[in-house]
Amino acid sequence: MAWRVGRLAAVVDETPSARTLVLDVPGWPGHLAGQRVDIRLTAADGYRASRAYSLAAPANGDRVAVTVQRVPGGEVSPYLTEVFAVGDPVELRGPIGGWFVWRPDGPPDPVLLVAGGSGIVPLMAMVRARRAAGSRVPFRLVYALRGPGETYYAAELRARGPGDGGLDVAYVYSRDIPAGWGRPPRRITGADLATAGWPADFAPACYVCGPTGFVETVADLLVDQGHDPSRVRTERFGPTGPTGPTGRDAG
Repeated sequence: MAWRVGRLAAVVDETPSARTLVLDVPGWPGHLAGQRVDIRLTAADGYRASRAYSLAAPANGDRVAVTVQRVPGGEVSPYLTEVFAVGDPVELRGPIGGWFVWRPDGPPDPVLLVAGGSGIVPLMAMVRARRAAGSRVPFRLVYALRGPGETYYAAELRARGPGDGGLDVAYVYSRDIPAGWGRPPRRITGADLATAGWPADFAPACYVCGPTGFVETVADLLVDQGHDPSRVRTERFGPTGPTGPTGRDAG
């Protein structure tokens, strides 16, 4: 898979430590929602470091978007979130991955998306791909995060709801809660998935992305509720690199 040179076209700040990078990549072959890319940096002395990042939006010609969370002490993310400026070049290759994807022209089964923290990125690409295609496939998103200040794509998600062709969004906060939330902070539970997700009898396609422990917990809860394990697709990531065949680097 060849490395291509892209240039930063625009930046969107998502949280104080995360930003979406919009890149123009001549000759980009296109991609599916849920796929990822490798991004490589080369230092003046020739040292190279690369990390994998999920694509944050569906294919749009030569334009590619990734959302990067800054990891203190990381080799790549601090540059991408603090130094990388509009017009600067960067190497990338992809798209990568074919299992953790959603296709608008696929089966019309309902979809359950479960995100832990920055695991929202590839799932948001699916939400956006659905919207771009005018699909009426019913989506439900359960978004678990430490507090409302860490919400990626906050304005876009606030503007979406049950009236948007079947997309429902539910939040679970583990540390800080919004004013008037009415529930104490807690980790995601089977009750959250049962209430905000789909019954197993509906045979939904389930996509779970986040830190390894979160993904394993959610996948087990879904299977315990009767979901077919083959329909629970997962992508996980760790603090220093991928933790499985579909893992993403974080540093």
